[in-house]
Amino acid sequence: MSVVALALAACTSTPLPPAQPTPAPQPQPQPPAQPAPSTPAPPAQPAPPSKLQMVPATYAQLPGWDRDDLRAAWPAFLSSCSVLIKQATWKEPCTVARTVNGNDEQAIRTFFEAFLEPNQVVAPDGATEGLITGYYEPLLHGARKKGGPYQTPLYKVPDDMLTIDLASVYPELKGMRLRGKLVGKKVVPYATRADIESSGFSGKELLWVDDPVESFFLQVQGSGRVQLSDTGETVRVAYADQNGHPYKSIGKYLVEKGELTLEQASAQGIKAWIAGHPTRMQELFNVNPSYVFFKEEKLPDPKVGPKGSLGVPLTPQRSVAIDATQLPQGAPMFLSTTQPNSDIPLQRLVMAQDTGGAIRGAIRVDYFFGFGGDAAENAGRMKQRGSIWVLLPKKF
Repeated sequence: MSVVALALAACTSTPLPPAQPTPAPQPQPQPPAQPAPSTPAPPAQPAPPSKLQMVPATYAQLPGWDRDDLRAAWPAFLSSCSVLIKQATWKEPCTVARTVNGNDEQAIRTFFEAFLEPNQVVAPDGATEGLITGYYEPLLHGARKKGGPYQTPLYKVPDDMLTIDLASVYPELKGMRLRGKLVGKKVVPYATRADIESSGFSGKELLWVDDPVESFFLQVQGSGRVQLSDTGETVRVAYADQNGHPYKSIGKYLVEKGELTLEQASAQGIKAWIAGHPTRMQELFNVNPSYVFFKEEKLPDPKVGPKGSLGVPLTPQRSVAIDATQLPQGAPMFLSTTQPNSDIPLQRLVMAQDTGGAIRGAIRVDYFFGFGGDAAENAGRMKQRGSIWVLLPKKF
């Protein structure tokens, strides 16, 4: 996030009259310097807003809006509407959307411009740009039983973990939950990653995989697929819950320690560092106390993405994760950024259908690249600046 710097004009002082000779000069206290009468007072500087702002805009102001093929975004929008239609403000546009021909690009464009209004997101510090990263659905190799190369467990949600919905007591904390466990009559924080990795949860193993590094990055992505060697099937492992500890970036940690430069701190760069420092792998992983638990799902159609926090399947390159405490989940958004490690524009309509532990802030977006090697490569290198506009129903 950029920070708005406030510059204050310097005041000029009225010069003191020359000293008069006296037989016994005594030190006199000097009054504080005052601006000369002819010097205008510095103009008052407006304080930055305390909350994000949604500034109404026009479609003509969206860079690349007229070049985006909205047909590619339409199925993702209809998926969002399956949830949004339950909200009064979205009922009419989502009902009308069902009548639009999804193969007619002009009809789709007319729909958006007639029913929805773009609003540029401005961060509390006045910034209009923020960090855009990427994520993907990885493929791991595993088995249902421990053995051979399959020594790293993926865990189910442990039975002793409590989830407390804070909104039931404090409505203003809607969407926020505490995780912990009961010790005597007290609820205490749940185990950290270091605790879980050292002690484990015998009997709560969902699957076993062959690579602890890929297992860690699976937790960062939130979901993935596992190809099982003992049965030959491929299953999806979906996010089930999290241990309640905040996400900490191991890439940022390596940069702060001088192990990597900021440019090197991509997923690929971190994996290369681990390969060169295998004895420090667990030390690095423990920097992130957050730990994700999974559930198994069938994979009837490999072309369909995993479900995001909105509860609908993610669409490659048309779904994004946002901070749901800052932005409306499910809403269409126009994203203006650049391709991974490039100046080539990436400007398109996307849907806010997911959230993530590392996604915090008003202009903070995680772009879903999909499944496969190319998706993994692009997501790992995605660390760009960008702006977003939220499309909200017009008030007729």
